[in-house]
Amino acid sequence: MSGTVVLVVLFAALMHASWNAVVKSEGDKFLNTVVVVTSAGLIAAVCLPFLPAPAPESWPFLAASGVAQVIYLALVAAAYRSGDMSQAYPIMRGTAPLIVALASGPLVGEVLSLQKWIGIALICAGVLALALESRRRVGANRTTTILALVNAVVIASYTLIDGLGVRHSGAPAAYTMWVFVLNAVPLLVWTLIMRRGELWPHFVKRTRLATIGGVGTLGSYGLALWAMTMAPVAAVAALRETSILFAVAISAFILKERVGPKRLAAVAFIAAGAAVMRIA
Repeated sequence: MSGTVVLVVLFAALMHASWNAVVKSEGDKFLNTVVVVTSAGLIAAVCLPFLPAPAPESWPFLAASGVAQVIYLALVAAAYRSGDMSQAYPIMRGTAPLIVALASGPLVGEVLSLQKWIGIALICAGVLALALESRRRVGANRTTTILALVNAVVIASYTLIDGLGVRHSGAPAAYTMWVFVLNAVPLLVWTLIMRRGELWPHFVKRTRLATIGGVGTLGSYGLALWAMTMAPVAAVAALRETSILFAVAISAFILKERVGPKRLAAVAFIAAGAAVMRIA
């Protein structure tokens, strides 16, 4: 993997961690997420008329990705209702890249080098170590674990779908914009039905969050999809999870949360994996 691609994915990971920190920092977390996703969809819709249309071959992938994203959001909500985010999130994000790596060979035809496998394993081990640390700290919830593991399969699915779709599109930027439009519409409709009257006031009060979060999530995933046209999907998916490394740094230095030695050890694994991916 070239140094340029690695730096782009690391920057995408930083953007991902940053907008998640913005979402976490204030108010209703679910409505914050809806505001961010809707904002990203609006930005994408404005950009689409100025971009070349994705090739017709990529539209089935966009449709499949949209379905997978809706399932993903539903499972996220279910996992967070049943247990703590600190337990569910690392399981989802740490297991998904390993599934992508195992499936990318037979489904995408990508053969990973031993160094890439080592890098992926280190990153996944670090992320899952964070989940184990949270499990000891807050107690395990079997339902949350099962939901998170199922969602890891969904995350791996839409990662592979979009990795293939963006390659067929011939227009990575436009493909990314359509992903966000198709992601925003069902979430917005569902929220307007279930929490009528709450969304617009929340949006008005948090225009800064909407702008920063929308640009952050759009840029983060867009850069990751571009990287998937230049490098193996599995390698990009794993390297993108270094966002948790940045998230830990943000939580410690900006949000002033306590970061214990076990979390630091997990971060060291993630950093080592990123370094191995850089030289692989």
